[in-house]
Amino acid sequence: MNKNLKFLGTLVVAVLLFSFIEETPYEATIKSWQQKRIEGLKAEEGWLNLAGLFWLEEGVNTIGGDKSNTIKFPADHSDAFLGKIILKDGKVSYEASSNATVNLGSEPAKNAELFPYKGKPTVLSHKTLRWFIIQRGDKYAIRLRDLEGEFVKSFKGIETFPIDQNWKVKAKFVPTEGKKLKITDITGRTYEQDSPGKLVFTIDGKEYSLEATGTKEHLHFVYGDATNKHETYGAGRFLDAEAPDANGDIYIDFNKSYNPPCAFTPYATCPLPTKENILTVAIKAGEKYHGSH
Repeated sequence: MNKNLKFLGTLVVAVLLFSFIEETPYEATIKSWQQKRIEGLKAEEGWLNLAGLFWLEEGVNTIGGDKSNTIKFPADHSDAFLGKIILKDGKVSYEASSNATVNLGSEPAKNAELFPYKGKPTVLSHKTLRWFIIQRGDKYAIRLRDLEGEFVKSFKGIETFPIDQNWKVKAKFVPTEGKKLKITDITGRTYEQDSPGKLVFTIDGKEYSLEATGTKEHLHFVYGDATNKHETYGAGRFLDAEAPDANGDIYIDFNKSYNPPCAFTPYATCPLPTKENILTVAIKAGEKYHGSH
């Protein structure tokens, strides 16, 4: 009995000591980043509330909850007829139906030019719905949000690998000005994108590299690794990095690897990793994935 009590007492002390171990400043930084990531997904302009991606036909496209519309919005969150989206020679405009309750900002929208736009997209709203125009190559689509959509309601957070500072890796930036990467997205569309350079780094004594898009000041990477389809999203993950120093040195932190929008919604058009950005090593850091998209 005394031995059991002694063991139990030792166990309690160990648990209490463990509970008082403070997280390191680095762990706190990553947890703060993870929290902001969740907040961004849940925000009105986040990815969780996407409810549709509708490619426009040249000419008139009617919208609303009635099934007779060219583009059918969710009937439980939309009036039957909301108006017309008109695509003509690369320009997109909106004409409201006579009884439509569609707003542009805080004002009723009767007629509106939706594309092209300067700065942020022109957003129309109706009840819990928000929509605007996106361009992909020579095609145009309505991107629809529903602030009370199914993915918003079902979201339960993101599982991550344990934070490990060893996955903050020193790299060398190699500029490749003028180089264009041939990118294929998840829909099969292929396009070219400028690359400011690549990062070269070592993991467990082996050299790897990742080609960047974005700018030298704000590098963006789409990469795959040996965890894809098993522990992480099958089509790869995203990673960002700030500008290298004057010597071209930079740290990339794989603890900040994050899932692309397509991991949360079928209504996004995510780029896939180029073959040069598929790593043979298992990057057991950052966000995991066990979903269905």
